[in-house]
Amino acid sequence: MSLLNSLPENSGIIICGHGSRAKIAEEEFSLLATGLRARFPQLEVEYGFLEYSSPNIHMALDRLIAKGITNIYAVPGMLFSATHAQNDIPSVLITYMQKNPALTIKYGQELGLHDEMIMAFQHRIMESIDLDEMPKPGELYDTMLVVVGRGTSVARANAEASKLTRIVAENMGFGWCETVYSGVTFPSVGRGLEMALKLGFKTIVVAPYFLFSGKLIGRINAYIKKVAADHPDVRFHVADYLRDQSHVINTFVERIEETVSQPAVNNGLMEKFQARLASGEVTVHHHHAEFQPEVETDLEARSHNHTHDHNHSHQKDVGHSHSGHGHTHAPYRHIAHPYGPRTMIDENVCCCFMSQFPQSVVDEERALRLASGKPIVDQIPQCKAK
Repeated sequence: MSLLNSLPENSGIIICGHGSRAKIAEEEFSLLATGLRARFPQLEVEYGFLEYSSPNIHMALDRLIAKGITNIYAVPGMLFSATHAQNDIPSVLITYMQKNPALTIKYGQELGLHDEMIMAFQHRIMESIDLDEMPKPGELYDTMLVVVGRGTSVARANAEASKLTRIVAENMGFGWCETVYSGVTFPSVGRGLEMALKLGFKTIVVAPYFLFSGKLIGRINAYIKKVAADHPDVRFHVADYLRDQSHVINTFVERIEETVSQPAVNNGLMEKFQARLASGEVTVHHHHAEFQPEVETDLEARSHNHTHDHNHSHQKDVGHSHSGHGHTHAPYRHIAHPYGPRTMIDENVCCCFMSQFPQSVVDEERALRLASGKPIVDQIPQCKAK
């Protein structure tokens, strides 16, 4: 049973987003609150934005207070922890608490690389190539995956997008993978796709890791369309963005539960921000474009009911174990990947891997070595005891 089913009546939830000039992004963001309300109808759930969009975070908090809520759990509706999640949202929440001393707000963690988010992303990719279940090893070795991240000035957030790319590429068994960005880092979408094409793959899946639509999604699609037009011999598949996919809602539920149950979630980010604020290291940031409508509109009334439910099983990662007499490697799903361990056959590759290769793979690689004049080792090397 979820912790959210047993919260006191004075408890409420707020999902904090950045905001967008694109109305569709506002409407799709509201679907997150709709999805949570559907699962926990007894809970008061609101959403608010930092800037550009309505309702802003202050307005959403006002709504909760008007309903008698004094204990609020806030979570950032953001994929990675960059400046907005680290500084801007805590700034708004702390300012609001200072004006409402009877109110308690506990701040949770961004979505991050939660297993549910990875599954949501993989489902979107599978939909783009008409797969109903995870591909078997070898099915996608001739296909390249290009993940499009938002791109920020925070290197660690950019690194998380690259990490996601690698996890998904290995889970699904793509032949190659690259990460490009639509924001303030490199490589850009256009240049990244141009460089990726030089690898020679004739099927490329481009997957934007975005929660919602907006101007950036339009820009990404325009880049893809232009590059595809210049390379008619390459087949491009474009995955949908995440939206309110069921695994995304699952992640929000778990992030809120963590916020409820743990004494210092998000590495105590709110507490750290308050300490930095008190010491003068940071200042409260007021967004210049925070939406202040004369008449607030109900965006949810205009939102559409668009949910995606898929159930698939996913194999967990396997690693290797060590003993006092040597080591063994657990079976690797992609042992025959054309750019993987097979390229090291007869080049001192570990015997634990050598024993996993089908003989046909060994024969193919040795034929290539023979054709290129490289030496061939006739017996599988044995591991030495440690």
